[in-house]
Amino acid sequence: MNTPTVTALPAATGPSGQQRPQRQFASRYALAVVAVLGFASGLPLALTGQALQAWLSGEGVDIATLGFLSLVGLPYTFKFLWAPLMDRFECWPALGRRRGWLVLTQLGLAAALWALAATPPRGALQAFALLAVLVAFVSASQDVVIDAYRTDLLQPAQRGLGASLNVLGYRLAMILSGGVALIWTDTVQGSGWTWPQVYRLMAAIMAGAAVFSALALPRLPRLVAPEGSVPQQLPPARNDLLGFVAVVAAVAVGYLATLYAFTPLASALLGPWLAGGRLSPALQGRWVDLLALLIGLAFTLPLAAWAARRARFETLLGGLGSYFSQPGAALFLLFIVFYKLGDAFAGALMTPFLLQAMAFASAEVGVVNKIIGLWLTLGGALLGGLLMLRLGLWRALMLFGILQAASNLGFWWLAVHGKGSLPGLLIPAFDWGFVSLTHATPVDGGLLMVIAFENLSGGMGTAAFLAFLMSLTQQRFTATQFAMLSAFASVGRVWVGPLAGVLAASIGWPDFFIVSTVLALPALGMLWFMRGSVRRLDVTPGAPLDD
Repeated sequence: MNTPTVTALPAATGPSGQQRPQRQFASRYALAVVAVLGFASGLPLALTGQALQAWLSGEGVDIATLGFLSLVGLPYTFKFLWAPLMDRFECWPALGRRRGWLVLTQLGLAAALWALAATPPRGALQAFALLAVLVAFVSASQDVVIDAYRTDLLQPAQRGLGASLNVLGYRLAMILSGGVALIWTDTVQGSGWTWPQVYRLMAAIMAGAAVFSALALPRLPRLVAPEGSVPQQLPPARNDLLGFVAVVAAVAVGYLATLYAFTPLASALLGPWLAGGRLSPALQGRWVDLLALLIGLAFTLPLAAWAARRARFETLLGGLGSYFSQPGAALFLLFIVFYKLGDAFAGALMTPFLLQAMAFASAEVGVVNKIIGLWLTLGGALLGGLLMLRLGLWRALMLFGILQAASNLGFWWLAVHGKGSLPGLLIPAFDWGFVSLTHATPVDGGLLMVIAFENLSGGMGTAAFLAFLMSLTQQRFTATQFAMLSAFASVGRVWVGPLAGVLAASIGWPDFFIVSTVLALPALGMLWFMRGSVRRLDVTPGAPLDD
């Protein structure tokens, strides 16, 4: 299959400069590919997150339950467990190591989304949730490949702009699956589509992405060992397969232990304390579930690590060991968890907050939060990438992190003052073919102000954060290490959901957003402490590429 090959491009050109146009085209083509892959990555994320919450909110599911259903995104936090297999094996040799996995996962996403569309959540919520977990699993696997491919493709000097373009594509996809979809499903002002119709369309788009990946993505050249060097011996494939099975078995044991042992234990521990409170029995049960989840995690993670060592899961252990050999590696991981934690905590239940608590119409939320807001995120991401060229990585992370923390206070203001506090505007009816508003839609001024600030700051923070993650990976274990780093970055987005739902129902939305602001502060203190280490990442030399 004839696809373009992108090679590492040195800064110097020949005396005639005749190679410069070819190199410029290759560089620009690589950046365009990064944007397209960002779109493919962002599309299924909203379909297991905010779009799914909107669907289930329309079905009458309560806030606390919606918080726990954020756990369908668990595969995003555990993807480093199977990422070594994607570093180690080629599933489709004709396409290469990265592209083969990419086409396979995108076809799998198309099939899983189609199956989810065929499963009604009312009356079959457990089956629906399991299918959503399957979508998240295949989506997380796609992200493993995209992250590794992008990191191998881009040179260090391109990573800031590449991160911005990745966010651009990513947010465009979320505009479609999380914003336009809300307008499509509004029965009064929108198109009146059903959610199954939306999910079937998204399945077709993912099938198209698989065709693009097979035909248009550049093939990366294989790594060539320097002359005279000793070839690196890969661990036996059998060890990796057995290691993966052992880790999965450990996770299954942890799940069963949580269900049948830790839940009764949590009930016994919290029962006497909750009995004298004013919480409803259903909300008390959610606090018990939350404690059981934390105990289960404390049991399962060490068990999985022990199983990997016993089964000699060398690719996983080698990739993690190589990362942790870097100075300050553990502190970097802790910072990764905390940097987007406050932002993730505030956004965990944003759609139910706007639809249920604030009683905004579906089309209004779609237009402001998902379309206008996400376009502002794109602007923030591009602005962040440009500012990083002048600020450098550390100053960009600090400035954008402060803005992210301040944006959470906007939602506190909105929860306190409610609708109508600021003059709004009226968006006239339109029909653009793929999306339309049948009636003029009022837009609340306070909502627009808060969403604008949150999305601009979030876009800048995401661009800097992604460039930071890419700078920490080592090329031999790109997929494994980036999967681990991005999995830790997903901890806030996935794991705070149960706590967010229970806490919002217990203390109310204004106090909830104050808590989310406070949770953003530890990362800023850590960043100040780590400023020397982060500044050194700006000058990381280039690495050879392999496919």
